[in-house]
Amino acid sequence: MQYYKNYFSDRNYTLSFLGGVLLVTISFFAQFYSSVYATYSSSGSVADIILSNTRVYDVDLIFVYGTVLLVLFTIAVGLSKLNCAPFIMKSVAIFTLIRSFFVTLTHISPFPTHILISSAFFNKEVFNGIFTGNDLFFSGHTGIPFLLALMFWDNKKLRFIFLGFSILFAIVVLLGHLHYSIDVLSAYFITFTIFYICKFLFKKDWLLFLKKDDETL
Repeated sequence: MQYYKNYFSDRNYTLSFLGGVLLVTISFFAQFYSSVYATYSSSGSVADIILSNTRVYDVDLIFVYGTVLLVLFTIAVGLSKLNCAPFIMKSVAIFTLIRSFFVTLTHISPFPTHILISSAFFNKEVFNGIFTGNDLFFSGHTGIPFLLALMFWDNKKLRFIFLGFSILFAIVVLLGHLHYSIDVLSAYFITFTIFYICKFLFKKDWLLFLKKDDETL
């Protein structure tokens, strides 16, 4: 408890943390409405060099519960490394906002053969943009864990865990025909740019991120 008290007794940290929570909340609303808009406005599907030459695989469970595992693991990392939490939240929020903007620009329908999420719980409309919806470009499942890997690049264990999630999801969404290949491949390039945008926008949070927990705030 003393660990948390040391951080949240600092007014600047508390405001930064709450700012991250607020920004994440706003970004989730943006993701939801951009997904609804893209789904409503979707046109036809297109051919894809990878998807057109591979059969669809049932990767439903990995796609859904792998995402839940990633979210829980990321929350655990943020709570165990409070110096990292504000930058993680704000960066994920900026990633989501940028992706939401991209989604509103392109309204291609999913590939004709693709798996459907069979979970009664995750099929609910509230999960538009995460498990359902036609928000294709670019792949959030590929990009977010890669963004986290870039943040923790100097931490070998976390770097490879998050890279593992990113590569796993890249393979899963292609095998399930949930994303076009361009959605997946472009995610790495766009995410790399977003990371440096976030370091510029949230410089103080990034400097705090780089500090060790035993250093003063």
